[in-house]
Amino acid sequence: MLLEVINLSKHFGGLAAVNNLSFSIKEGEIVGFIGPNGAGKTTTLNMIAGFYNPTSGTIKFEGRDITKFNAHKVCNLGIARTFQIVRVFPEVNVFEHVMIGAIAREGIRAGKESLKQRVTEVLELVALTKMKDALAKNLTAAYKKRLELASALATKPKLLLLDELAAGLNPTEIDETLTLLKEINKMGIALLVVEHVMKFVMGLSERIIVIHHGEKIAEGSPSAVATNKKVIESYLGEGYSVA
Repeated sequence: MLLEVINLSKHFGGLAAVNNLSFSIKEGEIVGFIGPNGAGKTTTLNMIAGFYNPTSGTIKFEGRDITKFNAHKVCNLGIARTFQIVRVFPEVNVFEHVMIGAIAREGIRAGKESLKQRVTEVLELVALTKMKDALAKNLTAAYKKRLELASALATKPKLLLLDELAAGLNPTEIDETLTLLKEINKMGIALLVVEHVMKFVMGLSERIIVIHHGEKIAEGSPSAVATNKKVIESYLGEGYSVA
Protein backbone atom coordinates (compact mmCIF):
# COMPACT_ATOMS: atom_id res chain seq x y z
CA MET A 1 0.00 0.00 0.00
CA LEU A 2 1.33 3.46 -0.93
CA LEU A 3 -0.47 5.54 1.69
CA GLU A 4 -2.28 4.47 4.85
CA VAL A 5 -4.21 6.91 7.03
CA ILE A 6 -5.19 5.22 10.28
CA ASN A 7 -7.61 6.68 12.84
CA LEU A 8 -6.39 10.19 12.08
CA SER A 9 -7.69 13.11 14.14
CA LYS A 10 -6.86 16.81 14.33
CA HIS A 11 -8.26 19.13 16.98
CA PHE A 12 -7.97 22.91 17.01
CA GLY A 13 -8.80 23.78 20.57
CA GLY A 14 -12.15 22.14 21.22
CA LEU A 15 -12.96 21.73 17.53
CA ALA A 16 -12.39 18.34 15.88
CA ALA A 17 -11.53 19.26 12.27
CA VAL A 18 -10.78 15.60 11.46
CA ASN A 19 -12.06 12.75 13.59
CA ASN A 20 -10.88 9.13 13.50
CA LEU A 21 -10.40 9.10 9.73
CA SER A 22 -9.01 6.02 7.99
CA PHE A 23 -8.37 5.30 4.31
CA SER A 24 -5.64 4.02 2.01
CA ILE A 25 -4.30 4.63 -1.49
CA LYS A 26 -2.62 2.09 -3.72
CA GLU A 27 0.33 2.82 -6.01
CA GLY A 28 -0.83 4.63 -9.15
CA GLU A 29 -4.43 5.01 -7.94
CA ILE A 30 -6.60 8.10 -8.44
CA VAL A 31 -8.77 8.82 -5.41
CA GLY A 32 -11.25 11.67 -5.09
CA PHE A 33 -11.66 13.30 -1.68
CA ILE A 34 -14.87 15.29 -1.40
CA GLY A 35 -17.22 16.82 1.12
CA PRO A 36 -18.80 20.15 2.15
CA ASN A 37 -16.74 23.22 2.99
CA GLY A 38 -15.20 22.78 6.42
CA ALA A 39 -15.41 18.98 6.26
CA GLY A 40 -11.69 18.57 6.99
CA LYS A 41 -10.33 17.83 3.52
CA THR A 42 -7.55 20.43 3.42
CA THR A 43 -6.66 19.72 7.05
CA THR A 44 -6.18 16.06 6.11
CA LEU A 45 -3.90 17.00 3.21
CA ASN A 46 -1.91 19.26 5.51
CA MET A 47 -1.32 16.37 7.92
CA ILE A 48 -0.29 13.97 5.16
CA ALA A 49 2.08 16.58 3.70
CA GLY A 50 3.70 17.33 7.04
CA PHE A 51 2.32 20.85 7.56
CA TYR A 52 0.26 19.81 10.60
CA ASN A 53 0.98 17.20 13.25
CA PRO A 54 -2.10 15.06 13.95
CA THR A 55 -3.66 15.13 17.39
CA SER A 56 -3.84 11.34 17.15
CA GLY A 57 -3.61 8.58 14.59
CA THR A 58 -0.99 7.32 12.17
CA ILE A 59 0.12 8.12 8.62
CA LYS A 60 2.18 5.53 6.74
CA PHE A 61 3.84 5.94 3.36
CA GLU A 62 5.19 2.82 1.68
CA GLY A 63 4.88 1.10 5.04
CA ARG A 64 6.92 3.74 6.88
CA ASP A 65 5.43 5.77 9.74
CA ILE A 66 5.66 9.43 8.66
CA THR A 67 3.18 10.84 11.18
CA LYS A 68 5.63 13.29 12.76
CA PHE A 69 7.71 14.07 9.66
CA ASN A 70 8.00 17.71 8.60
CA ALA A 71 7.00 18.92 5.12
CA HIS A 72 10.52 18.82 3.69
CA LYS A 73 11.09 15.24 4.80
CA VAL A 74 7.69 14.17 3.46
CA CYS A 75 8.52 15.80 0.11
CA ASN A 76 11.83 13.97 -0.07
CA LEU A 77 10.01 10.66 0.39
CA GLY A 78 7.80 11.36 -2.62
CA ILE A 79 4.68 13.27 -1.55
CA ALA A 80 3.95 16.66 -3.13
CA ARG A 81 0.93 18.94 -3.00
CA THR A 82 -0.78 21.93 -4.54
CA PHE A 83 -2.83 24.42 -2.54
CA GLN A 84 -6.43 25.60 -2.55
CA ILE A 85 -5.17 29.18 -2.76
CA VAL A 86 -2.39 29.16 -5.36
CA ARG A 87 1.06 29.84 -3.93
CA VAL A 88 3.67 31.14 -6.35
CA PHE A 89 6.76 33.32 -6.03
CA PRO A 90 5.54 36.37 -7.98
CA GLU A 91 8.92 37.80 -9.02
CA VAL A 92 10.39 34.46 -10.15
CA ASN A 93 10.09 33.32 -13.74
CA VAL A 94 8.44 30.04 -14.69
CA PHE A 95 11.66 28.11 -15.34
CA GLU A 96 13.26 29.20 -12.06
CA HIS A 97 10.02 28.49 -10.19
CA VAL A 98 10.01 24.87 -11.31
CA MET A 99 13.76 24.69 -10.66
CA ILE A 100 13.03 25.43 -6.99
CA GLY A 101 10.92 22.28 -6.86
CA ALA A 102 13.65 20.23 -8.53
CA ILE A 103 16.29 21.50 -6.10
CA ALA A 104 13.99 20.82 -3.14
CA ARG A 105 13.93 17.15 -4.15
CA GLU A 106 17.38 16.58 -5.67
CA GLY A 107 19.51 19.09 -3.80
CA ILE A 108 21.91 21.48 -5.48
CA ARG A 109 24.51 18.70 -5.72
CA ALA A 110 22.41 16.93 -8.34
CA GLY A 111 24.21 18.99 -10.97
CA LYS A 112 23.08 21.99 -12.98
CA GLU A 113 22.49 20.14 -16.25
CA SER A 114 20.53 17.36 -14.57
CA LEU A 115 18.29 19.88 -12.82
CA LYS A 116 17.78 21.85 -16.04
CA GLN A 117 16.78 18.67 -17.86
CA ARG A 118 14.26 17.83 -15.14
CA VAL A 119 12.71 21.30 -15.35
CA THR A 120 12.59 21.20 -19.17
CA GLU A 121 10.77 17.85 -19.11
CA VAL A 122 8.21 19.04 -16.58
CA LEU A 123 7.51 22.28 -18.45
CA GLU A 124 6.92 20.31 -21.63
CA LEU A 125 4.56 17.95 -19.83
CA VAL A 126 2.37 20.77 -18.48
CA ALA A 127 2.59 22.89 -21.67
CA LEU A 128 4.44 25.80 -20.09
CA THR A 129 7.59 25.71 -22.23
CA LYS A 130 6.65 28.82 -24.21
CA MET A 131 6.14 30.72 -20.94
CA LYS A 132 9.39 29.69 -19.28
CA ASP A 133 10.70 33.28 -19.11
CA ALA A 134 7.46 34.85 -17.88
CA LEU A 135 7.23 36.05 -14.29
CA ALA A 136 4.84 34.03 -12.16
CA LYS A 137 2.87 37.15 -11.24
CA ASN A 138 2.03 37.79 -14.90
CA LEU A 139 0.38 34.41 -15.50
CA THR A 140 -3.37 33.96 -15.58
CA ALA A 141 -4.98 32.17 -12.63
CA ALA A 142 -5.22 28.98 -14.71
CA TYR A 143 -1.54 29.06 -15.62
CA LYS A 144 -0.54 29.84 -12.04
CA LYS A 145 -2.30 26.62 -11.04
CA ARG A 146 -0.41 24.81 -13.77
CA LEU A 147 2.87 26.34 -12.57
CA GLU A 148 2.23 25.18 -9.03
CA LEU A 149 1.49 21.70 -10.38
CA ALA A 150 4.73 21.79 -12.38
CA SER A 151 6.73 22.76 -9.29
CA ALA A 152 5.18 19.84 -7.42
CA LEU A 153 5.99 17.46 -10.29
CA ALA A 154 9.61 18.61 -10.27
CA THR A 155 10.00 17.00 -6.85
CA LYS A 156 9.45 13.57 -8.48
CA PRO A 157 6.42 12.59 -6.41
CA LYS A 158 4.94 9.14 -6.06
CA LEU A 159 1.79 10.74 -4.63
CA LEU A 160 0.30 14.11 -5.58
CA LEU A 161 -2.13 15.83 -3.22
CA LEU A 162 -4.27 18.21 -5.30
CA ASP A 163 -6.42 20.80 -3.50
CA GLU A 164 -9.15 22.22 -5.77
CA LEU A 165 -7.06 22.35 -8.92
CA ALA A 166 -10.18 22.87 -11.05
CA ALA A 167 -11.63 25.72 -8.99
CA GLY A 168 -12.10 28.88 -11.03
CA LEU A 169 -11.31 27.23 -14.35
CA ASN A 170 -13.59 27.49 -17.37
CA PRO A 171 -14.96 24.31 -19.02
CA THR A 172 -12.15 24.15 -21.60
CA GLU A 173 -9.47 24.57 -18.91
CA ILE A 174 -11.16 21.90 -16.79
CA ASP A 175 -11.08 19.43 -19.70
CA GLU A 176 -7.42 20.25 -20.39
CA THR A 177 -6.51 19.77 -16.73
CA LEU A 178 -8.40 16.48 -16.62
CA THR A 179 -6.43 15.22 -19.62
CA LEU A 180 -3.15 16.40 -18.09
CA LEU A 181 -3.79 14.64 -14.78
CA LYS A 182 -4.61 11.40 -16.57
CA GLU A 183 -1.27 11.68 -18.40
CA ILE A 184 0.51 12.31 -15.09
CA ASN A 185 -1.18 9.28 -13.59
CA LYS A 186 0.00 7.12 -16.51
CA MET A 187 3.54 7.90 -15.32
CA GLY A 188 2.75 5.91 -12.18
CA ILE A 189 1.97 8.86 -9.93
CA ALA A 190 -0.96 8.36 -7.55
CA LEU A 191 -3.40 11.25 -7.06
CA LEU A 192 -5.48 12.27 -4.05
CA VAL A 193 -7.85 14.91 -5.41
CA VAL A 194 -9.81 17.37 -3.26
CA GLU A 195 -12.41 19.00 -5.48
CA HIS A 196 -15.83 20.67 -5.53
CA VAL A 197 -16.21 20.52 -9.32
CA MET A 198 -18.08 17.22 -9.48
CA LYS A 199 -17.74 16.70 -13.23
CA PHE A 200 -13.99 16.94 -12.78
CA VAL A 201 -13.55 14.65 -9.78
CA MET A 202 -16.11 12.09 -10.93
CA GLY A 203 -14.53 11.93 -14.39
CA LEU A 204 -11.04 11.51 -12.98
CA SER A 205 -11.32 9.28 -9.92
CA GLU A 206 -11.35 5.51 -9.70
CA ARG A 207 -12.59 5.72 -6.13
CA ILE A 208 -14.17 8.48 -4.05
CA ILE A 209 -13.90 9.12 -0.31
CA VAL A 210 -16.51 11.43 1.23
CA ILE A 211 -16.08 13.15 4.58
CA HIS A 212 -18.46 15.32 6.59
CA HIS A 213 -17.69 17.03 9.90
CA GLY A 214 -14.24 15.41 9.77
CA GLU A 215 -15.56 11.86 9.51
CA LYS A 216 -15.77 9.47 6.56
CA ILE A 217 -19.39 8.89 5.56
CA ALA A 218 -18.91 6.99 2.29
CA GLU A 219 -16.32 5.37 0.06
CA GLY A 220 -16.63 3.65 -3.30
CA SER A 221 -16.84 4.09 -7.05
CA PRO A 222 -18.05 7.46 -8.39
CA SER A 223 -21.43 5.95 -9.32
CA ALA A 224 -21.86 4.31 -5.91
CA VAL A 225 -20.98 7.50 -4.07
CA ALA A 226 -23.27 9.60 -6.28
CA THR A 227 -26.25 7.46 -5.30
CA ASN A 228 -25.37 7.16 -1.60
CA LYS A 229 -28.18 8.61 0.51
CA LYS A 230 -25.86 10.11 3.14
CA VAL A 231 -23.74 11.80 0.47
CA ILE A 232 -26.80 13.23 -1.30
CA GLU A 233 -28.23 14.57 1.96
CA SER A 234 -25.00 16.08 3.29
CA TYR A 235 -23.33 17.28 0.09
CA LEU A 236 -24.52 16.56 -3.44
CA GLY A 237 -28.21 17.41 -3.09
CA GLU A 238 -31.23 15.66 -4.54
CA GLY A 239 -30.77 17.09 -8.04
CA TYR A 240 -27.29 15.67 -8.61
CA SER A 241 -26.78 13.18 -11.44
CA VAL A 242 -23.59 11.19 -12.05
CA ALA A 243 -24.17 11.58 -15.77
